[in-house]
Amino acid sequence: MKWVKSIAATTLAASLLASPGFAAHAAETAPAATKEGFNLTILHSNDTHSHAEYAPQRTTKIKELRAANPNSLLLDAGDALTGTLYFNEFTGEVEMKLMNLMGYDAMTFGNHEFDLGSSPEGHAALAKFVKGAEFPLLGGNLDFSKDPLFDGLQFQTVTKDFQNGKIYNGIIKDIDGEKVGIFGLTTEETPSISSVANVQFANYIDSAKKAVAEFEKQGVNKIVALTHIGYDDSADWDNDKLLASAVEGIDVIVGGHTHTKLDKAVKADTSFKNPTIIVQTGQYSENLGELDLTFDDNGAVVEYFGQLHALNNKENPVAADADATKLLAPYTEKIAAVKQQSTGNTAVSVLDGKRGLWGVRAGETNLGNVIADGMLAGAKKIDPEVQFAFQNGGGIRASIDAGDITVGEVMTVMPFGNALGIVKLTGAELYEIAEHSVKEFPKESGGFLHFSGLQVEFDGKAPAGKRVQSIKLNGKELDKAAYYKGATNTFTAKGGDGYETLAKAYADGRVSEPGTVDFEMFIDHLNSLKTVDAKVEGRIIATIPFTDIAKGSETEGYVRDLYYRDLTQGTSATTYSPNANLTRAQAASFIARVLKLEAKGATTFSDITSLEAATQKEITALAEAGIVQGQNGKFNPTAKVTRSQLALMFARAYNLQHDAKTGLTSDFNDISKYNEETQNAIALMQDLKIASGSNGKFMPSNNATRAHMAKMLSNYIPYVKESK
Repeated sequence: MKWVKSIAATTLAASLLASPGFAAHAAETAPAATKEGFNLTILHSNDTHSHAEYAPQRTTKIKELRAANPNSLLLDAGDALTGTLYFNEFTGEVEMKLMNLMGYDAMTFGNHEFDLGSSPEGHAALAKFVKGAEFPLLGGNLDFSKDPLFDGLQFQTVTKDFQNGKIYNGIIKDIDGEKVGIFGLTTEETPSISSVANVQFANYIDSAKKAVAEFEKQGVNKIVALTHIGYDDSADWDNDKLLASAVEGIDVIVGGHTHTKLDKAVKADTSFKNPTIIVQTGQYSENLGELDLTFDDNGAVVEYFGQLHALNNKENPVAADADATKLLAPYTEKIAAVKQQSTGNTAVSVLDGKRGLWGVRAGETNLGNVIADGMLAGAKKIDPEVQFAFQNGGGIRASIDAGDITVGEVMTVMPFGNALGIVKLTGAELYEIAEHSVKEFPKESGGFLHFSGLQVEFDGKAPAGKRVQSIKLNGKELDKAAYYKGATNTFTAKGGDGYETLAKAYADGRVSEPGTVDFEMFIDHLNSLKTVDAKVEGRIIATIPFTDIAKGSETEGYVRDLYYRDLTQGTSATTYSPNANLTRAQAASFIARVLKLEAKGATTFSDITSLEAATQKEITALAEAGIVQGQNGKFNPTAKVTRSQLALMFARAYNLQHDAKTGLTSDFNDISKYNEETQNAIALMQDLKIASGSNGKFMPSNNATRAHMAKMLSNYIPYVKESK
C-alpha cells in the first residue's frame, strides 16, 4: 500500500504537546509502506449535530483519503442528529442520505439521537433513520426490545454477517483479508440528559468486556470501540480514558460526546501490554479525523499517526463535492426561507452560546441570561407568583450573531422545543439544585444552569455538594425553609441532567406544565426588548480566594479564569499580588503551563538550579521551544519582564502553533525604536486582542505586572492548540 503522508509537516508544537506516557513499542509516526504488518486507516467524525453545511467538503475529503488509503474504515461516533434546522425540519432524513452518500461503514448512537423520545411520535424519526441507513448502527450497551418501533431492527450480537439498516452490538469487517472488529457504546448518562423512553442502557465496562471476548472468540485481534461516552467526561458516568484502562484488548477508541478536539491521536495511560489509541474530532463537522495504523501479526498497534482535516478552513478551503452539493440543495432551499425570517429584533453584540470553560455549560453567558429572562417573563404571564427561572446549558446549542436576529438562529439555539414547567421549591431544595448545577465545574455539564432572578456564588474547588456559598433572590438571601415558585423547561423539571430534587418535586405534584414552548417565550422576550444588549452580570460567580483582587474588577475576571484552569495558585493562599512586577521565571511558568510544554532534556542554565523542580522544567521547556533565551548560560529568573518582552514571548508561543501573521502594523507611537521582531510581536498582540495600550502608547519599557500577565494569558488561551 502506498501511504501519502507529510510527516515533515508535523510541527514542533505537535511534538512538544505529545502525551508523556507513550510506550516505546508504539511509535507515533505514520506507518510506512515498507513496515511489516497490516496497515489500516480510520476516517472518523463525531458530534456533527446536523451541521450539513460542511457535508460537501467532508465528502470531498473522504473520497480523497480513501483513494490514497484503500484499507480504510469510515466511522461516526454519534450525535449526528439535532442541532440545526436541517434536523428540525427533516428529522434525520438529510443526515441519513448524506452519510449514505459518503459511504459510512458504521455509526454508534449519541445521546441526542434519543431527543425526540418524549414527543407524541416517540422514536419514530430515529427508527426511520436506522432503517434508511446503508450501514449498520452499533449499540453494544443498548436494548431497544421494549420499543415496538425497533421490532426486527436490533440483534444483540457480534457478527460478520451483518446487514445495513440494522443494530448490532458489534460487527466484523474483512479488510484486505484481515478481520477488524467494531463495537459501539453510548453514555449511560443518556436517560438523564435525553428522552430515551423505553430504551435501556447497560454498564459500558461490562458491555465492552463482553464484546472484546466475543471478538476474540471469533478470531478477531484488531478491535475498535466506537464510543459516545466522552474523552474525559465525568467518572461518575463513563469516559474513554476509563474504558481504555479498564478493558484489555481494545486497540482504538473512536470517540465522541465531549466535543473534544484532539489534534493528535492520544495513547491511553493503561497497565496493559498493548496500546490503546484514542481519537476525537471536535464538533459540528468542522473536522474529519484520520488515524493511520500499523498492526503486527498479533493485532497490536506498533505505529500510529492521527490528524484532523479542517473542513471549514477559509484560508485553505476544501472543495465542495458536486454530488453532496446536489443532494443537499433542495433541503437547503427549503430551510433558507425559515432561516431568513426576522424576529424583528437586533443583537448589539454576539449572544454567546459557545462551549468550554465560561461557555454555556460551565459559566454565565449573555445568551443564557436572555433565555432565562425570557422564560421568567413567559412564566409570569401565566403565574405572577413565579420569582425566578433557570435554563440548562445543554439546551443552548449555538450562538447568535450581532445584528438582525432571525427565526433560524433562534431555532438553532433552541432546537428541542422544550415546554415550560412551573415548579414549587423550598430554599433548601434550591441549594441542592444549585449544588448539582456546579458539581462538575470547571468541567462542562449540560446541567449547568443559567438563572434569572437568582444570584449564585460558589467555590468551584470545594468538594462537590459543598460548593454553593450563597443564593440570593433579587439581592436577598434565600430562606431555606420557605417555598418559592420558579420556572424551567419540563426536561429539567422532570429530573433531566440528573436533577433528583426536581424529579422528586415532579413526582410530588409540585410542577405545572402550561405547555408554552421555550423558543416561543424567547422570541416573545426579544420582541419586548427590540434591541438586545445583554451582558454577563454576575448572576453566577465562581469565587476566588484572593483578597487583594477587587471584586467586579477586570483583573478579577482574568485571575478567575487562570485560577480555575489551574494556571495559578496565587502568591499565597489568599493573595495574587496583582501589582507585583512579573519575573522571567514567573512568565516562563505561566506560558509553559498553558501550552502544556514539557522539557525533553536537562537545563542548560546555571542560575535556575535553586528554583523548584517544576519551575526549572518549565523554563527549560520554553527555552527548548525557542520562546525564551538566556545569556552566557544564565536565565536571570528573578529579573523583571517588560511589556515588550512579554509580548515577544507570547508572539513566539503563537508562532510555534500557528502560521506566522505577516504585514501587521500597530498604531502605537512609542515602539519604533525596537527591533522588527519586537514591533511585529506588539502588533500581533494588538491584532489578536491579547494586549492593549493607552492613548496610542503601548508603554513597552514598563515592567509587566502579574495583573498584566493574567490579562494577556487569559486572552491568549483561545489560541492554544491542544493535544490532550
